[in-house]
Formats: sequence, C-alpha cells, structure tokens
Amino acid sequence: MRLLFVHGAGGYVEDRVLADALADQLGARLMMPRLPDEDMSVAAWAGPIARALEDLSADDAVVAHSFGATILLHVLGTAHEPPERATLLAMPDWGPEGWDVADYVLPVQTPGVELTLHHCRDDEVVPFGHLALAAARLPDARIVTHDVGGHQFEGRAADLAARV
Repeated sequence: MRLLFVHGAGGYVEDRVLADALADQLGARLMMPRLPDEDMSVAAWAGPIARALEDLSADDAVVAHSFGATILLHVLGTAHEPPERATLLAMPDWGPEGWDVADYVLPVQTPGVELTLHHCRDDEVVPFGHLALAAARLPDARIVTHDVGGHQFEGRAADLAARV
C-alpha cells in the first residue's frame, strides 16, 4: 500500500511529520511530491498531483492537507480515473464566507470520489468554521471533527489512519 500525501502551502517540510506518522500508522510507503512554493496557482500544483494520482492503485490512500486539499479537489473534478476515496485535512474555504479568493473556489462536483473532511477545533491557521462551509459545498462528504491537534493534527495520526 502507498500513501499519496499532498502537503499544504509552503508545508513540504512542516507537513512531513504528519505524513510520516500517517504512513507509519497505515503501514504504507509514502509518496509526497514537493509542490512549488513560488507558484501557488491551481495549474502549477494540479499537474504534479494529477501525475501522482495516475500511479496509484485502488488499494492506495490519498490524503491532502490544507491548501493541498483544495488543489486535490480541483484535480479530482477533472481526473480521468480518480481514486475511490480521498481524505482532506484542515481544508480552507475560498468562497466569500471564507477567505474569498475566487481562483481557489472549489469545484462543484467530484464524481465518484468518497470524501472525508477532518478538522481540529483548535486549528490556529484555518478557522474551524471553514469546515461547515466546505461541508455545505460537499454535502456527500463524511465530516470528522477533532477537539485538539491544531493545524498539523498533532497526535492524531492513529485517529486519521483509522478513517482513511
């Protein structure tokens, strides 16, 4: 089994702790492409993510964190063969009620992909209220809340692995 972990904005190093812990809990080999800090466009991030998805099998897991979760959803909406499921951690909402950045607003549909959204109540980066906004945009997604863990889901790897 492999774990494709899509890091957040500027988070390749910072997210590595969570990605490694999650891969360890899953007994998976970690795949974590380094995405560009200097170009935060959907296009710059979507290409490497789409290529990584092409290499996956049905037994592999897909987890994306924060900004990476946003871009993963953009890719899933257009993927030729999307994975059956994906786990999204601390995903920001980019609509007018959230951070209001039109370039990143989520696509309306992710056909055939079972989504699980996780968010910690004590997230100091992406406000917890963004989870409700994402849930409204993705009404079929399963919602999992954590009281503690912050933006990096500290100490939550086992909980996350149980729901991937």
